[in-house]
Amino acid sequence: MNVKRPLLASLALAALMAVFAFVTAARLPADALLPTHWNASGQPDQFRDPLTALLMPAGLMALVAMVLAIIPRIEPLQDRLAGSAPLLRASWIGVALLLVIVQLTIGLPAYGVELPVNAIILGVGLLFVLLGNALPKSRPGFFVGIRTPWAILDEDNWIATHRLGGKLMMLAGAAIVLASAIPMNPEGLAVVVLIGALGVGLVPTFYSWWLWQQRNKASD
Repeated sequence: MNVKRPLLASLALAALMAVFAFVTAARLPADALLPTHWNASGQPDQFRDPLTALLMPAGLMALVAMVLAIIPRIEPLQDRLAGSAPLLRASWIGVALLLVIVQLTIGLPAYGVELPVNAIILGVGLLFVLLGNALPKSRPGFFVGIRTPWAILDEDNWIATHRLGGKLMMLAGAAIVLASAIPMNPEGLAVVVLIGALGVGLVPTFYSWWLWQQRNKASD
């Protein structure tokens, strides 16, 4: 996978986000506090000074871009890497969009623009949908996908696990998007997000193990 273009694009975006951070922080009082963390219901629960809060998404953008650029070079299963390129690209694009949403949520109020309180949760839901669509296209690897030991060692297990995982992730993402777009109390939204995240993480893992068990029984 050629990572030069997405890496340069990501670093350029990170630079633009850094410029936005400095310009926006200059508009705010030095003693102002901006959110840097949100709970599962989308409510801010941690705060920092303006420049730190606004630079954090830019820094994360650069860090994520460098990590994703390194992964193809250190993946031991190089012969399978091309099959996971769509998932790697989807991860790259999805995380970049989410970080832009995060920075805009933090910074736009300085210009009199308030994004909906659930904007970040909506971004998480869209990220799930994007990743879920790409999951079935991946192939066994140590850094990308649902990396259970049974799936890494068995391509049929990997394909079946990722087909299920992709469907569950898209379903969870759609549920999160819907929950963030309709009137719902914060506690209810938190439940939807947590159930979606846990389901996406636990169900495919158990399914991968179950497939391995069934294959062992059939070979006895």
